[in-house]
Amino acid sequence: MRVTMDLELKDIPGQLVLALRPISELGGNIVSVTHHREKKTPRGLIPVQIAFEIDEARVDTLVSRLKDDGVVIAQIGRDRLRERAVVILVGHIVHSDIRDTIDQIDGTGYAEVNDLAMAMPGIEQYSSARLIISAIGKKELSNAMELLRNIAHEKGLLLIERVKTEVS
Repeated sequence: MRVTMDLELKDIPGQLVLALRPISELGGNIVSVTHHREKKTPRGLIPVQIAFEIDEARVDTLVSRLKDDGVVIAQIGRDRLRERAVVILVGHIVHSDIRDTIDQIDGTGYAEVNDLAMAMPGIEQYSSARLIISAIGKKELSNAMELLRNIAHEKGLLLIERVKTEVS
């Protein structure tokens, strides 16, 4: 599971290590750390954003350990959508109601459109859209792609699949 945390640390040596050590000890893999040393929160603490991957069963233990160590957790986010696919739709995308297409994918409960970028050269010309679709697993991503194939067919759109895939 991908987890992001916004932390607030005291402005004294060793605080960043204090926040990172439990992640490592619990088997987490740190993806990024953004340390805003020059800024202060309203409480006079240093804001730090950390993104890491960790077994979902260990997140509550991590949170408890950080709090026990005096680390302030301002916000925590858990990303359950681990499988991603990038696809392109070509055709009269706006006229065929891109919002409906997105709503159908998001409505599955196991997949969603995380990003949409469109190019519309002219009112009567074809437009194109790049979509990033995320799902909770490979099977669910496959199901979402099948749904998108059906939607594209019904709306007369060309679907270019698997432009790029990623696992977060």
